[in-house]
Amino acid sequence: MAMDHLYIVSYDISNAKRWRQLFKTMHGYGEWLQLSVFQCRLGRRRMIEMEAAIGDIVHHREDHVLILDLGPAENVKPHVHSIGKAFEPVRREAVIV
Repeated sequence: MAMDHLYIVSYDISNAKRWRQLFKTMHGYGEWLQLSVFQCRLGRRRMIEMEAAIGDIVHHREDHVLILDLGPAENVKPHVHSIGKAFEPVRREAVIV
């Protein structure tokens, strides 16, 4: 049985409409941590689905998405080290202007 991996997805989208679309899409795959950063626990199939959804939204010459595979989710206990104000995972919807 395939095990879920923990991924950190960070993106820099040059267009506000595409940014909002990707932000909404990412909510279906993981937990929102910060403005353009999500933590996702996904199996291989869901990872492929997420990559395809991202690929359908971004403009490949203008936008940039980083996906970091931290390994098997059961073995990873994320610890966030923050510089500046205290880090608290977001527990509310973003205000998008």
